[in-house]
Amino acid sequence: MSATSETQSSSFDSIKWIIAIALLAAAVLGNYYYGETVSVLYRAIAVVVLVAVAGIVAGMTGKGRRFRSFAKESRTEVRRVVWPTRQEATQTTIIVVVATAIVSLILWGMDAILVRVVGFFTGLEF
Repeated sequence: MSATSETQSSSFDSIKWIIAIALLAAAVLGNYYYGETVSVLYRAIAVVVLVAVAGIVAGMTGKGRRFRSFAKESRTEVRRVVWPTRQEATQTTIIVVVATAIVSLILWGMDAILVRVVGFFTGLEF
């Protein structure tokens, strides 16, 4: 019985995806078609409404339900994260900036030395 209900759900999901894509296409084509005759405000409202309806229709599919579940779980996980304090963030930023400056100076010095060595061996002045 679950195989038949899953098959029906799958076929309905396909129809829902077709409807969602058609709504998005209607938003794009309508915006293009009525570009010079209808106010930008009305076109923007129509596009936002069509995209929202397409999102709702897509959200009713199996993948849409899984996405909503994933988004809720992600939000819960983000709330559990222990964020660094302002002082920790500042200190880490300073460490990264200093380390980057030191490495860049080392690479600049190595480049200058290599240019002189290559110039010495090739007889070219850089």
